[in-house]
Amino acid sequence: MRIELATEPGDPQRPNEDYASVALPASGQGGVLVLLDGVTPPEEDYGCRHPVPWFTARLGGALLELSVSHRDMTLTEVLAAAISRTAEVHRTTCDLSHARTPQATVVLARWSGDTVDHLVLSDSVLLVERTDGSVRPVLDPRLDELPPAVRAQRDAVRALPRGSAERAAAGREYGRAVEALRNAEGGFFTAAADPAVAARAVTGSTPRDRVRSLTALSDGASRWVEVFHEGSWADCVRLVAGEGPQALIDRVRAAEAADPEGTGHPRGKARDDAAVIFVAP
Repeated sequence: MRIELATEPGDPQRPNEDYASVALPASGQGGVLVLLDGVTPPEEDYGCRHPVPWFTARLGGALLELSVSHRDMTLTEVLAAAISRTAEVHRTTCDLSHARTPQATVVLARWSGDTVDHLVLSDSVLLVERTDGSVRPVLDPRLDELPPAVRAQRDAVRALPRGSAERAAAGREYGRAVEALRNAEGGFFTAAADPAVAARAVTGSTPRDRVRSLTALSDGASRWVEVFHEGSWADCVRLVAGEGPQALIDRVRAAEAADPEGTGHPRGKARDDAAVIFVAP
């Protein structure tokens, strides 16, 4: 079995909000990977005394422990239980009903001798490489399928000069439109404080003997494909398998540095936290 992972903050002056881990049960049978991308909160109050890395560390730890030690639970049940467990830790001190209470995207995969189960919630990615060499991206498309009017607002913001007052004002308006769709019908979902969101995740299973490798990416790493168009998902897997997860992050950083203002490749953040997990089970 081969396991490699790497993560790096987008801004060295800010804590990394991504979480990446892998665990192998004491039985030696199978394993689990967990990748979370914490959602950066607004500058104003968001109802919680805890920073996003606090949340991702606790949610990630709960996901890892539950998925390894309770293999009778489905991944959907694992996510629901982990959200509930994390919420209970700070329910008495924080307003968990706030729309921007700490939250994260989720990639969770668990393999045994027979199957590889997966769960993806929001815009992180799991790449399943089959034994025939083909690569299947497991994606939750809802953030990319926002109503046309909201997507038009996003494009208008990105067309304005970075750092300008016009862009800041348009960005705030776009942000309010997106917030209205967060964890709401017709919008998109992230893991926050409501365990019911687990039922919204994209899930599935693949026979173990058809899987060569798994690659999990936060959106700061998947932008190599999705934003910079440097290669396909299959190219991404080949890069990570051949040169390691840090090589992918380094390629992303080079692409970001070549387009610091986001003029050639519009994106919400010039640089973003990036996390990559590679497992050949």
